[in-house]
Amino acid sequence: MTTPVRIDFVSDVSCPWCAIGLRSLETALERIGPDIAAEIHFQPFELNPNMGREGQDITEHITEKYGSTPEQQEQSRAMIRQRGADVGFTFAMDKRSRIYNTFDAHRLLHWAEGTGRQKELKHALLEAYFTNGEDPSSHDTLLRAAEKAGLDLRAAQDVLESDRYAEEVREIEGFWQQHGIHSVPAVIINQRHLISGGQPPELFEQALRQIAAGA
Repeated sequence: MTTPVRIDFVSDVSCPWCAIGLRSLETALERIGPDIAAEIHFQPFELNPNMGREGQDITEHITEKYGSTPEQQEQSRAMIRQRGADVGFTFAMDKRSRIYNTFDAHRLLHWAEGTGRQKELKHALLEAYFTNGEDPSSHDTLLRAAEKAGLDLRAAQDVLESDRYAEEVREIEGFWQQHGIHSVPAVIINQRHLISGGQPPELFEQALRQIAAGA
């Protein structure tokens, strides 16, 4: 018997642990197979909502925000690369030198949910930034991701050239913050169970099987 499960995946496209967490979640679902029918909804969260369009040097930004040294940052990057490789995601750290504003990416993702191809766009955006080193605030980058995800380019461009979904995205961001989500990824299952951070597939698999058994 298949158990339907709703998963709200609160994340940012410039968060490496979100890329790891998503692939871990998907690996867990692949292992579980047909026992669970998961419906994933990607919810917006901006790590740097006040970031300007020009972005900021990533080493400078992380030093300012977290106080970590370049050596600590290199150790963290090595760990992220390995964790990504473990779940089949490639981090090309040498191509990613800046942090950018991601609000337009979230507007596009919000629109894509209604097309049924939100997950494909999410994957394309994560790959664009972390694997290819592209600027996720650039409309050219966003449109390439939309094309890769199989979305209507004209419709995607119309969204980006307007302020459509800006209010909705702000409201959704506020909703999750008001409900205690202040770091990502945050994975909420059936609107009741929270799993925080880029956890390994085994943890997601265990949690999902337990939740499904008690559904």
